[in-house]
Amino acid sequence: MDPVALKSSWAVVAKSGDDVPLFFYSHLFLSHPELRELFPVSMAGQRDKLVGALAAVVSNVDQLDAVVPFIQQLGRDHRRFSVVAEHYNAVGASLLATLQHFLGPAWTPQLASEWAGAYGAISAVMVQAAEEAAGTSPAHWPAEVVGVDRRTMDVTVIQVRPSEPLAYAPGQSVAMEIPYRPRRWRYFSPANAPRDDGLIEFHIQLVPGGQVSGPAVRSLRIGDSVRLAAPVGNGLTLDGIDGRDVVMIAGGTGLAPLRAMLEALDKGWHGPGGTPNVHLFHGVRMSWNLYEHHRLSRLAQRPWFDYTPVVSEDPSFPGRRGLIGEVAATSRSSWENQIALVCGSPEMVAHTVRQLTKAGLPEVSIRTEHFGGAHAPSQPNHSAGGQQ
Repeated sequence: MDPVALKSSWAVVAKSGDDVPLFFYSHLFLSHPELRELFPVSMAGQRDKLVGALAAVVSNVDQLDAVVPFIQQLGRDHRRFSVVAEHYNAVGASLLATLQHFLGPAWTPQLASEWAGAYGAISAVMVQAAEEAAGTSPAHWPAEVVGVDRRTMDVTVIQVRPSEPLAYAPGQSVAMEIPYRPRRWRYFSPANAPRDDGLIEFHIQLVPGGQVSGPAVRSLRIGDSVRLAAPVGNGLTLDGIDGRDVVMIAGGTGLAPLRAMLEALDKGWHGPGGTPNVHLFHGVRMSWNLYEHHRLSRLAQRPWFDYTPVVSEDPSFPGRRGLIGEVAATSRSSWENQIALVCGSPEMVAHTVRQLTKAGLPEVSIRTEHFGGAHAPSQPNHSAGGQQ
């Protein structure tokens, strides 16, 4: 495999922007029309995911071992779309046709061989991961909506009961498909630690123009059926805290995975391992967006937990005001022996990471998580506070 040839040729193709996925899917659906039903009616979001995933893999092709977990996760994720091994041949043929179209005379037999070899290796990893996952878990879990609570104008809290137990770690996320947007899966984080009754709570925030968040916030009703995929992500779990103090920084419904971890920590408060000191900063625009304020205020009575609500656009708010990243970053005189968990919109996460590193917290001590298939594990895309 020639990483230089793959990277340089992809850089040329990527310059054509949206025309690349448009050509790819047109070729795929014309040559294999039976595959169209596996995809959502509107392909806009899917096109972004294709280009993002390709860019992530190609940019790491010279260190393929580092990107293997990402490729494996792609394979497991595709199970929920009913993708089987035979489909990979059709996808590969359309990918090569797309590259040939945009590279023109630069598409040589040698370059074609390099891309065919790379795709063969990547698809083999994806298929094997999917087959292994099929031996231990279903492709998706049917679940019933059993609770709907419209907390604010733009936040709805729902509770669902999967038909079979769905094991996950606090801080992980699952993709969910709602009946009003078939085949449009979006990642959401459970806001509770696993419970004996199997119920899972999700916090869903309305995103202007969002194709899934709108009907999820406004239309989901008790009795509706949704589908859940296998949990993913390790960046925001409690593994590896190693006795350090924890600073949690959440924007909007980015609070959800952090609240799940707080619930787990509170359950283990009296256990032999103890509970680390935790300080949560929850940032919103207006004070009425603090949709978990009363619950978090009660939890702040615990000796191990501090809670600071932060409001950015309400000058009447009596507490801390400003951008959440700046408020959290200036809250300490020293960041020694501390770790930060950050979750929210991509913009909020990026700004907060910059502020924390500027304040002296090493980037290796800052954890974030992103999903959606457009980023490699080193730079994932979790928008628990910014679903679409």
